[in-house]
Amino acid sequence: MRRFRRLVDTLSKIFGLVAVLLLVASVVVVSQMVFVRYVLVDSTIWQTEFVTYSIVAATFLGSPYVLLLKGHVRVDLIENAVGDSGKMALRYLSDVLSFLFCGLPAVAGWIHFHEAWVNNWTTDTVWALPLWIPLLPMPVGFGLLCLQFIADFLRLEEEIQ
Repeated sequence: MRRFRRLVDTLSKIFGLVAVLLLVASVVVVSQMVFVRYVLVDSTIWQTEFVTYSIVAATFLGSPYVLLLKGHVRVDLIENAVGDSGKMALRYLSDVLSFLFCGLPAVAGWIHFHEAWVNNWTTDTVWALPLWIPLLPMPVGFGLLCLQFIADFLRLEEEIQ
């Protein structure tokens, strides 16, 4: 189980880095777009779409890393009101419900990605980006988020023993 947790934690860190690189790329592309539009007085074709998809992809792909660091917002009012055994029960319940909640968009995202892949869908823009590219981060991000919830659940098990 430790190998599984280490693997998932490593994947979360790698995708956290990918998310950072996507955000940096978005900043560079926005800067390039501003230069092209206002200095060269030329039109842009792909930049806005790239930045939008990159920021959304960074959000999905970076979410497991945020969970790994416990960087999400948490309301602990009820947790503080119960005893230690109640805290553990709430943490278990939270991990299980979060896993189920994240599993649904992972599966739905995979189905949507697969349809776009098989049917060769493209975006309705001049760039005509293959739609599977911006759709892929959703099932990957949510899938890895599910794995991170499993790793957290296993970490709770280890804390008890």
